[in-house]
Amino acid sequence: MSVRVAPAKDTGADSVDGVAVVTLDRPERLNAIDLGMVEELREVWRELRFDDSVRAVVLTGAGERAFCTGIDREAVLPQPDSPYMADDPLLRVGPKANDLWKPVIAAVRGAACGGAFYLLGECDFLVADTTATFFDPHTTYGMVSAYEAVLMAQMMPHGEAARTALMGTAERMSARRAHDIGLVTELTEPGEALAAATAAAAVIAGYPTEAVQGTVRALWAAKEASLAQGFAQAPHLVALGNLPGERQAELFHARRREFRVR
Repeated sequence: MSVRVAPAKDTGADSVDGVAVVTLDRPERLNAIDLGMVEELREVWRELRFDDSVRAVVLTGAGERAFCTGIDREAVLPQPDSPYMADDPLLRVGPKANDLWKPVIAAVRGAACGGAFYLLGECDFLVADTTATFFDPHTTYGMVSAYEAVLMAQMMPHGEAARTALMGTAERMSARRAHDIGLVTELTEPGEALAAATAAAAVIAGYPTEAVQGTVRALWAAKEASLAQGFAQAPHLVALGNLPGERQAELFHARRREFRVR
């Protein structure tokens, strides 16, 4: 299994009731998402919908190096031979895409990049430690950042979302910068993001369930229209702007190693 679900108390938290911790558990692949993880995440979110003992959720990644690095480059993603029927499996990995309206808080340690934004963009808020960095490699490898950019544009100022999407692998946003612009709501010392996110989730889990879930739904409704409009354009932009797969692979294997953390 590449996704683990456990009560928060089983992760070392004390006096926590009503909180589940969902962990992306492929640290040897920097928690990159393969097709198996896609299905596991969908199943986890669906199960949590029906588990009344869980009133708040924390999403994190295993290991110290990464929260998630997006789609696994070795994953085989068959595509219809048509620009009108692009298949993006990551559209189905988030809690909101699976009709879960319990609050989900992300605890970020290490790198969060590319397809990780599908998950972060459907969390209600982010907690990160000082090792966290955020970046979007798409343009570097000849790919359009469409869905990721649309989601991030809802969570940070336009200029920051644009810079992150356009600068590719040349830059990484530091946890401190992410906190300064409001992408991250709480910044912790290394290794403490999970505990801080769990503490916040425990507070929320102690409130009346209907009021909490209604608030989550209302907050999401505030940005649903712009997300729908952006997502409607995304398949065509990807079809027009992406380089052929073999050229993307060439750029990936020839990628620059240097980057600036800002």
